[in-house]
Amino acid sequence: MLIAAQSVLCSRHAGNRFFPGTMTFDDPAVADEFLISPSSLEHPLNSGSGFNVLDNAISWSFVRLLTPDVSIGLNSGWIRRSGNGFPTQSGFDQTSLTLKRLMYKNELHEILISASLSWGIGGSGAPGVGASKPDTLLPAVTWGKGFGDLPEELAWLRPFAVTGAVSLEIPLSPRSLNFGIDPGTGRFGPVMGPNVEIWHWGFAVEYSTLYLTDRFKPGQLPKMEPLHQLVPLVEFAFDSPRGQKTAATMNPRLSCVEDVWQVSAEAIVPMNSQGGRGLGVRAQLLPFLDDLAPLYWGSLCSVLDARRARMARLFRDTKVIAVPAEKSHAFLWRVITGDFDCSMGAESSRAAAPHSPIRPAS
Repeated sequence: MLIAAQSVLCSRHAGNRFFPGTMTFDDPAVADEFLISPSSLEHPLNSGSGFNVLDNAISWSFVRLLTPDVSIGLNSGWIRRSGNGFPTQSGFDQTSLTLKRLMYKNELHEILISASLSWGIGGSGAPGVGASKPDTLLPAVTWGKGFGDLPEELAWLRPFAVTGAVSLEIPLSPRSLNFGIDPGTGRFGPVMGPNVEIWHWGFAVEYSTLYLTDRFKPGQLPKMEPLHQLVPLVEFAFDSPRGQKTAATMNPRLSCVEDVWQVSAEAIVPMNSQGGRGLGVRAQLLPFLDDLAPLYWGSLCSVLDARRARMARLFRDTKVIAVPAEKSHAFLWRVITGDFDCSMGAESSRAAAPHSPIRPAS
């Protein structure tokens, strides 16, 4: 029998299951996050090209909750591209905006399902690194399922979980101009290339070490967030452009999850020639902003409600606070940010003048 316990967990958890942020595709969590991910991979310059380039890149993403189930994110990166016979180029990757919603969550059965829509901003990427793209739309569905709800006969499978994502990149212009190797002349220069729809899809098999400890109670929700654990996993990522071969990679990885951050490192193992040449590497630092600074993060509506409540308590409980005129702006800022002890202000004010309104001191 499943027993529900009182638990308040953010949407990167489902019951005892923590779904770590994935690196080759989006994960189903909806939370305040800021991630930084450096990577290095040698791969073909374009489909059908025998010319390889090495991309040393760093990507970043900032995500802000609007409500407990809806977030908005800004994503971009920086790429340094080089190769034998390819002049070294550097520039920004395409910038995108993402609106994401948690569609379904089941704590006891460890399920998360989310949907998102991204807008790739046309012209925001550098043509020298192949990132000059038109405006693009990217609808996506992401999901995660943990097996901690399995019966005792299958208890050995409880630490496992599967996450996945499917998205379709839709360019809004048929062609774009980037720098590359001209197939006709074999020289480096501007090349006009076609833009086609691309299916991005993948899945990950994860293993949570929390299920090997006494912190896991079968059939019960946790009393505390399922942090402080190692999560080994393997991601499989596929990019399938219309009319072209699919690029495939396998990405074995280890994630360390602590109170307010997650750090991960993985190898990039090409599964075919389109996926890359030789091994690559990728790392990720993911601070959990809503846990790192809960006063300022969490859903925007919740933060505003909390600050309005603090303001109401302040003016209800405090009779008078003598504030020097030259410090009034600093006082108001402390009130707005919540850095003010209402009870202390009330006690000192009552001793001074119990029936006077709040006013600057002369």
